[in-house]
Amino acid sequence: MRISDAVVLVVGSSGGIGSTCASAMSRRGARVIVHGRDPVRLDAAATEAGAKSIAADLTAPGAAETLAAEARDIYGRVDVVVHCIGAGWYGPAYSMSPDDIERMVTVNLTAPLRVTRALLDDMRSRGSGHVSFLASIAGWLGVQNEAVYSAAKAGVIAYAESLRLELSSTGVGVSVVSPAVVRTPFFERRGMAYNRRFPRPVPPERVAQAVVHAVEHDVAHQMIPRWLAVAPAVRATMPGPYRALTMRFGGQRNSQGHEQ
Repeated sequence: MRISDAVVLVVGSSGGIGSTCASAMSRRGARVIVHGRDPVRLDAAATEAGAKSIAADLTAPGAAETLAAEARDIYGRVDVVVHCIGAGWYGPAYSMSPDDIERMVTVNLTAPLRVTRALLDDMRSRGSGHVSFLASIAGWLGVQNEAVYSAAKAGVIAYAESLRLELSSTGVGVSVVSPAVVRTPFFERRGMAYNRRFPRPVPPERVAQAVVHAVEHDVAHQMIPRWLAVAPAVRATMPGPYRALTMRFGGQRNSQGHEQ
């Protein structure tokens, strides 16, 4: 898909990967609309990307559909939607409150699906468009102490794969970018800083480049870094040894250096 002159809505772009994606799209000549919940951070991201902005809390009833409608009204259409919205929560699944479970599923899975649904008919009727999802290696493997986050991202991956098949003859592309650890405040906000030595965090610009590449070339899926694609393959072909290795080496170290 040609990004230059396209109208691009970046959902969840008041900081981190989202704002970086918005700026990358703008540099490619797109007319960018940024979305976020925090008006102050959102204004800063909009200024950086030279973008229009829409503030909305997508956990509110009907907010996803309202966001899609408001984005359409700005330029008359949305050609590309990039879903960078996401939230983390660190800790044992049994200690997670029902409200936190609902919020995590809404932010990471339900909101992207509802925004996509609200924009799909227009894309299909024009015979062009692209939907890009930011997933996670956690959605492919499952991660200790991030059970709900992993489940939600797995749902995003499965939804995108199904949607790509449904839209294969419509001119509307679907892509997924699954990063591992990205150098953003995400880990501090989830309740546990990232303290492992490996894999090393990658800059958000690397993820943004992958998103741009996926939209322009209709790439179904990219893992960042690419070598991480080995892990899901090993899990699928040798599940027993994979789980044993994960139990031995997959723990997160806390601030005192102990395994979690």
